[in-house]
Amino acid sequence: QVQLVESGGGLVQAGGSLRLSCAASGLDLSTYAMGWFRHAPVKEREFLAAISWSGGTTNYADSVKGRFTISRDDAKNTAYLKMNSLKPEDTAVYYCAADRSRIATPMSSGLYDYWGQGTQVTVSS
Repeated sequence: QVQLVESGGGLVQAGGSLRLSCAASGLDLSTYAMGWFRHAPVKEREFLAAISWSGGTTNYADSVKGRFTISRDDAKNTAYLKMNSLKPEDTAVYYCAADRSRIATPMSSGLYDYWGQGTQVTVSS
């Protein structure tokens, strides 16, 4: 059974940092591209960042470029999203996802095969 489990969310003040983790089980993460998305109330799901299966290529949404960093540790079967300079508008449920299509850094949520259950991030002003 494939599972992606996010952790590391919580409440943080504006300007603060969080690191989200996405631990995978039931699959070899080294063969998957990984992505992070978020979903805020009354907004559509938003692509944030993706990293290729090799780890050599990353891609970011303009809204988080320069503030968020995606990474992976295949030895731990885990992906990460480090978030700095957080803003109240970053408040959302954050999801990780895994894609086996071998597209380097997929931005479309429809390309991903597996999703985590999400972790809440709340940024206070």
